[in-house]
Amino acid sequence: MRSHLAARSARLVLAAAAVTALAATATACGPEDIEDAGSSAAPSAVASAGSDNSSGDSPSTGGSNAAGSTDKKTDSGAKTGSGSGDGKKSGYGQSCGTNDLEFTVTSESQAGGYYLVTAKAKSGITCYLDTNTPTVSFGSGADGVASPVGQGGEDPIKLTGSAVAYTGISPKTTNTDGGKEFENVIIATTEDDPNPAELKLPEPADVDKPIVTNWATNRAEAIPVVV
Repeated sequence: MRSHLAARSARLVLAAAAVTALAATATACGPEDIEDAGSSAAPSAVASAGSDNSSGDSPSTGGSNAAGSTDKKTDSGAKTGSGSGDGKKSGYGQSCGTNDLEFTVTSESQAGGYYLVTAKAKSGITCYLDTNTPTVSFGSGADGVASPVGQGGEDPIKLTGSAVAYTGISPKTTNTDGGKEFENVIIATTEDDPNPAELKLPEPADVDKPIVTNWATNRAEAIPVVV
C-alpha cells in the first residue's frame, strides 16, 4: 500500500512538472513567435504594397500615352496648316494670261511714231505680269516678230481694277522704203501663251524690223528707241 501511494505521488509530481514546463515554454516562446510572425508577414505586406503601386502606375502610363496622342494630333494639325501654306502658289500669285487682259492701242508721234499698247485686267481678275517683255509680231512670219529693246521693265506688275501696264511698239526701225503693210498686231504675255490677242491698229503700218519695249507702269518708259 505504501509503495502504491509513493508511485502515485511520483506520477503526480512528474505530471505537475510537465505542465509547469509546458507553460514556461509557451510563455517564453510566445513573444518570439509573434515577432517571427510579424517579420515573416512584412514581405507579404511589401509585396502587396508593390502590387498596389504597380496597378497605380498603370493609369499614369496611360496618361503619358494620352499625352503622346495629343502631341501627335498637334503635329498633324501643324502639318496640315503647313501643307495648306505649301498648297499656295509661291511668289506673287496668278500670272496674267493674255486672255486675262483687255488691250487698247493708240498711235503716238514721239520717236518717229509708235504704237502704245495699254493692258488692263478684266473685271474681277487680279494677276501679275511676271514676264518683262510681251511677245509681239506682225503676221506669222519670222520677219514680223518685234525684237525687245530692254527699255522700261518692272517685274512683276500687278494688274487689278484700274491699274494698267504699257508697252511701246515701233513697227519700222529702218530708213528704207521697204516693208510690209499690216492692219493688225499680235500680242501675248508669253511666247507659249495659247491665246494671243490680235489687235486692230489705228491705221495700217509699214513693218520692217519692229521693236518692242518691256512692260512699264510709266508710259514715258514705253517709248521705243533703237539702241
